[in-house]
Amino acid sequence: MATDQKVGGSTPPGRTYNPFEQGYFFDGSLARSSSGLGRWPLTPVTRVRIPYALQVYIASKDTHLRKIHESFMKEALKEARKALGSGDVPVGAVIVLENKVIGRGHNQVELLNDPTAHAEMIAITSAAATISDKWLRDATLYVTVEPCAMCAGASVLARLKQVVYGVPDIKTGAHSSLFNLLNDPRLNHRIKVIPGILKAECADMMVEFFQTLRNNKK
Repeated sequence: MATDQKVGGSTPPGRTYNPFEQGYFFDGSLARSSSGLGRWPLTPVTRVRIPYALQVYIASKDTHLRKIHESFMKEALKEARKALGSGDVPVGAVIVLENKVIGRGHNQVELLNDPTAHAEMIAITSAAATISDKWLRDATLYVTVEPCAMCAGASVLARLKQVVYGVPDIKTGAHSSLFNLLNDPRLNHRIKVIPGILKAECADMMVEFFQTLRNNKK
């Protein structure tokens, strides 16, 4: 991770720059806290000497897993594009169990006039119907944007094993942006979260959508 320059100043000595610290709202404005350093705290660095052979093994394993995550995130992006046809915000989701997609969904709030018709909610319902089980304990949710409070709550209720998302949602995100419902120790289930998969592609789709929306209103 980068340890030198970032927007808004340099990283303090002995700390590493969290790539999610500096964020942008989907309308293109820069997200900052009152300190000017963003919403996310800087994480202290602990340096540990790791044998080269182990480094190679870890890197190869991480590369393989990342390719799998990227493959399913591309499926979520396909779902997100479907939302554009109805003028909905382009968010897409798929749920995967044993390397197979068992549920799909894209944002249909405008299409259905339903404030709960988020991509994740539809994908969870679809997945539960596919396996005829309300619990999705060994399944992974891939979604292009960080889940909101409603969708994070539904993920916990469905007992999802893992949530993988593309871009943070600084205004409504319920993993790290505003809340952390997916890992709240007060709840009876916690979910492993992997953020930032195909982050640029997911962000580009959102930014383009809102730019087009603004241009059409001029």
